[in-house]
Amino acid sequence: MHRAMTTTVPQDFDPEKPEDFDSAHREYARLRRECPVAHTDGLGGFWALTRYDDVKRAASDSSTFITSVQNVVPKVAYTGRRPPLHLDPPEHTPYRKVLNPLLSLEKSEAYADKARALAQRLLKPMVAKGGGDICVEFSSYLPVHIFGEWMRMPDAWLDTLHDAGRAFILAVHSNTPERMKETSLRLYEMARGLIAIRREQPQDPEIDPTSALLAARHEGEPFPEELLVGTVRQVLVVGMVAPMVMIGNICVHLSRDPALQQQLRADPSLIPAAIEEFLRLYTPYRGFARTAVCDVEMGGRTIPANEAIALVYASANRDEEVFPQGDTFILDRPNIAQHLAFGRGPHNCPGVHLGRMQLRVALEEILGATNSFSLDGPVTVSRWPEIGALSVPLRFA
Repeated sequence: MHRAMTTTVPQDFDPEKPEDFDSAHREYARLRRECPVAHTDGLGGFWALTRYDDVKRAASDSSTFITSVQNVVPKVAYTGRRPPLHLDPPEHTPYRKVLNPLLSLEKSEAYADKARALAQRLLKPMVAKGGGDICVEFSSYLPVHIFGEWMRMPDAWLDTLHDAGRAFILAVHSNTPERMKETSLRLYEMARGLIAIRREQPQDPEIDPTSALLAARHEGEPFPEELLVGTVRQVLVVGMVAPMVMIGNICVHLSRDPALQQQLRADPSLIPAAIEEFLRLYTPYRGFARTAVCDVEMGGRTIPANEAIALVYASANRDEEVFPQGDTFILDRPNIAQHLAFGRGPHNCPGVHLGRMQLRVALEEILGATNSFSLDGPVTVSRWPEIGALSVPLRFA
């Protein structure tokens, strides 16, 4: 359990104040300069690491900074442990060993044609009416359906997964525990249903994640039922949010920078490199959390044991000590491979290749379907633990 935050620790920032698309990044730039290891009483109280080196250290050192107490800010896990994210090494490792091969570059790229066909289908009505909300009408559907394909879910389940996942995400952003529990339980029901189907009709564990988890053995034993269900529940939603937010972020940036938009449209071979810089500049997560097992000195401050620590990846990736002109889009940065958009250490994102593929295909198709696009209304942004766009109205030309 977390012990109560000490009342003498100052409030360095307020994570609950209203934000626009740029305001949080301005705040994190201030914190990196003035208070890189920051504390707040908001969202239940936590510490925030804002500089690259501190975030990388905490992400990489899983013996000192653990996830099994609280893995995200605000706390969202009210309905059970969900491997692998909620477990520490070595307990989490068997689950990653099952999932990682199913998310290889080769297997992820095998879904590119389906992603492209779906992207074209989603864009067609938007093009016909001259625009629309790229998040609500496009990027909230694309990752759900591609992830559903990867999970080999029944087609009839995909709209239900979209609605249940979106309801859970909105509950997290509103920070209402009862609503989080209610919506999470709907996803647990889907996980149990999928497991029941695979028990009756197993598929090839080389290509089906649920069958692979059922077939796996650790020290000669199957995974415990509670953790098996938790794993399927975790993967049902974890791949939905980041691509949705990232596609919206990219479209905001390109609406503001029509020259770059036209450059990428004219030369799609630049898109993979652009995606990497967009991932650095608009990393969609700030709330992945750790808990120190002992008092830790960071940034000239002492973080007491057992208190939540947010790894603000979105800030770390703009740290000018590592990325000069960190707030500026620079194609082909020489050190772009150092970005932390997919995390570091044992809890780095296993879906990195699937995520990159979706972003690449989405941007190729959006640019290919339009002569230009621009913002057509206010951008609505997410709350913790994500950072970025939830609603981006666009006008197509």
